[in-house]
Parts: sequence; C-alpha cells; structure tokens
Amino acid sequence: METYTLHRGTAPLLISLPHDGTAVPDDIAARLADSARRVPDTDWHVSKLYDFARELGASMIVPHYSRYVIDLNRPPDDVSLYPGQNTTGLCPHLQFSSERVYRDGQDPDEAEVAERVERYWRPYHRALAGELQRIHAQHGRAGLWEGHSIRGVVPFLFEGRLPDLNLGTAGGTSCSAALQARLESVLEAQDRHDFVVNGRFKGGYITRQYGDPAQNIQAVQLEISQRIYMDEDSFEWDAGKAARTQIVLRELIDQMLA
Repeated sequence: METYTLHRGTAPLLISLPHDGTAVPDDIAARLADSARRVPDTDWHVSKLYDFARELGASMIVPHYSRYVIDLNRPPDDVSLYPGQNTTGLCPHLQFSSERVYRDGQDPDEAEVAERVERYWRPYHRALAGELQRIHAQHGRAGLWEGHSIRGVVPFLFEGRLPDLNLGTAGGTSCSAALQARLESVLEAQDRHDFVVNGRFKGGYITRQYGDPAQNIQAVQLEISQRIYMDEDSFEWDAGKAARTQIVLRELIDQMLA
C-alpha cells in the first residue's frame, strides 16, 4: 500500500492534509489501547472538505496512515513545536484526551520510531517538497495550504473553546504580510465563524519548514474546529454544516491563488 496519494493540479497551489489518514498496520493496531483504535485524533474528512480545490486546479497530497503511526507534521527529531505546552509527538504516546495510545509496555522504541520515519515520514516529505518545486518551476511561485481540523474543546492541549477558524503563518514568517492581510480580510468580512490568527495553532513543522516568502513560496495553516462541519462525537460528516464552511474556505483558497 502506498503511504500517500498525490494529485497533481495545474494551479500554483499545493494542499497538504497530513492528518487525514486513518489506516494503521496490523502489527501496530494490535498494540493500541482500546480507546485509540478508532484513531479519534484524525483530522476527519478534511480531504472531502477541500475537494472543491481540485476543481480550482490545486494539487493535493493526502496520507493513508494515521498520525498514530507517525505524525507527518512533526520534525523527524521530534523537537517540540510548542515548548512549555502540552502537545503530542512524532509517534504519539498520548491521545488528545491524555489517554495512552498504546497498551502498557507496547510503545515504540527508538529503533521502531526511526524505521517509521524512513517508511512513512520521508516519502510524504519528499513528495511534498518535490511537488512544491514542480509548481514553483512552472509558475515562478508556489502556495502551500496546510489543512487541519480538531475538536473544539481539548483541555489537554488548550484552555477553553478553540475558535472556529485558526489561521497560522508561523507568526508572520511563512508567508508575505500582504497575503496574510488578504486572508485576514476574508475572515473579517464574514460573521458566521469566529477566528484567530497565530493563536494556539501558529503552524506546525510543514508550515515552518517549507514557507519561504523570500523565494515566493507562501505557506499557511488553517486549523478548523470540527464542530463547524461534522459531529464531533460520532465523527460523521454533516453536509449542511460543511457546505456553509466551504464558502469561507473557498474564499481563502481564492486568495492563495490570487
């Protein structure tokens, strides 16, 4: 089984959805705690949520495997992206609920983590970097949109209620000030969803690693509260909510392509 799917489009934009995967190899699944078997920390349905972007010519890269196998949005040395704050790692030991991912004594050791980096992490990043290079060579510029979603209330990771839309540009370093201003204008012009810019989720490894506005590579992350497009408890897609959410997502993607 391939570790990811890459759709190559015609526009100067790549959409990366590194936490969309749900597959877990049998040997790993057998070691998971019962509460982890549903892979509850998946960014559920984000590839479906962003499917409209294919019609706009965007490329899209989507992994097959769960973040419980390996988190593609973490650095390969597993240095914390949010020092001093609770977070989960490259091969997570804890769920967002703070429950354990693995049964007692079944956590991966260093050798297994290194093997997972080679098998799952590096292929995704080689493909992502290669597609950005192809787009940049063809268009003279490239946009990278990091699509994520999460439950709106996760006490282990953040206090209170997460805003509906959480835009991250690594504190303004992963894209130009002009692009960030245009994206903020889209968010300010709508009143359906509350939002924050560079709040708790400023952008993970991918946004920080690949964004290079000086070279005309603009990277942006959007963390969406799952309540605005699905049922957070059953993980079921809500077509009505999703259609309304896609209105603002399309306006944001249009600005990435502008």
